Amino acid sequence: MQDAAATHQDDLLRYMDGLGRQARDAGTVMARASTRAKDQALLALARRLRQAGPALQQANQRDTDAAQAAGLSAPMVDRLRLTPKVIETVALGCEQLAAMPDPIGEITGVRRRPTGISVGQMRVPLGVFGMIYESRPNVTIEAASLAIKSGNACILRGGSEAIHSNLALWRLVQDALAEAGLPTQAVQLVETTDRAAVGRLIAMPEHVDVIIPRGGKGLIERISREARVPVIKHLDGNCHTYVDAQVDLEQALVVTDNAKTQKYSPCNATESLLVHAASAPHFLPRLGMLFAAKGVEMRCCPRARAVLADVPGLNLADASEADWAEEYLAPIISVKVVDALDEAIAHINRYGSHHTDAILTTDHPSAMRFLREVDSASVMVNASTRFADGFEYGLGAEIGISTDKFHARGPVGLEGLTSMKWVVLGQGEVRA
Repeated sequence: MQDAAATHQDDLLRYMDGLGRQARDAGTVMARASTRAKDQALLALARRLRQAGPALQQANQRDTDAAQAAGLSAPMVDRLRLTPKVIETVALGCEQLAAMPDPIGEITGVRRRPTGISVGQMRVPLGVFGMIYESRPNVTIEAASLAIKSGNACILRGGSEAIHSNLALWRLVQDALAEAGLPTQAVQLVETTDRAAVGRLIAMPEHVDVIIPRGGKGLIERISREARVPVIKHLDGNCHTYVDAQVDLEQALVVTDNAKTQKYSPCNATESLLVHAASAPHFLPRLGMLFAAKGVEMRCCPRARAVLADVPGLNLADASEADWAEEYLAPIISVKVVDALDEAIAHINRYGSHHTDAILTTDHPSAMRFLREVDSASVMVNASTRFADGFEYGLGAEIGISTDKFHARGPVGLEGLTSMKWVVLGQGEVRA
């Protein structure tokens, strides 16, 4: 006779396999769904999100109350909040996706060959993707909306800390799919909080084509290590802002302040600040005053600390070697004075996470060198790193940020959830 643990494990395997089979079947239907039906589902979802605002916030309150009672960190609780602004943003994302061209079925690069055949490539859905994420319930809608528009099916597994929020959002997705005549199984949510469900989801290549994790470094490292299907990922977001020798100081102050303090918890917030020695005496004390007023701790190299020593009320500390590679997700920033653009680029490529890095400069050659030589998924000139986001890039939504160099890089939107297959058009040609 099986013991209770074995019975539970068998039940979990059956449950996850059932989700996988249903997703695979629904994916076949979604791949051939009309653009009109997919757009109808997205517009219905946007409408339902706005109508359900109070109910969604009530479900979210259960999660945030439990998270605070459990002692979750402030950044984690912040990521968990489903505010009216967050709801409106994801609703707008659905509408933006509905207005975008449907990539599925597009044939590009057709070339006539000497044999008479024409060869090109067609964009097709990946099939079924599994999404594993922590805290942020808005990911439920971002993943669902991108799956719908890209003709994929998905299996969503949010964190246990957001279970009530995710369930409430997922039910809206199912209602929107049904309204548009699409299979509700195209977007499925793992309803159990058992962590063993994650282990099964990442080991079902017969049902799942790709896994996309969003969460802490530990979660992503575990999934990358244990998954039996391909993974689209980034481990952390140690993003840099570099203030060049030639720079508009007023602009640099505004952009750097925004990049760090507009919101501390996202992966695209600036965690490391590099300042050219020529700009440091003019820039750092003024930035220090802004940061002192906001309670931002500055962990400095000796040169930066000397420049900032007289700023009243500023929380200063010596930077360790570990600080240069740290993703704080908190009001802390590492600061280093450099002597040249070469040094800044070398520092970023060594210590950065290849996520997002920005240069603030009025020198065009320096800007172009930075764009070419910094090895990151997003590289910016005179803009806040906080713009590294699928919605801000006009993708409608993003499934995540990829620091891999293939299959997708940077914010992963519609095209990142598709693949290309070769198509050949002939008129009876045979190979000699």
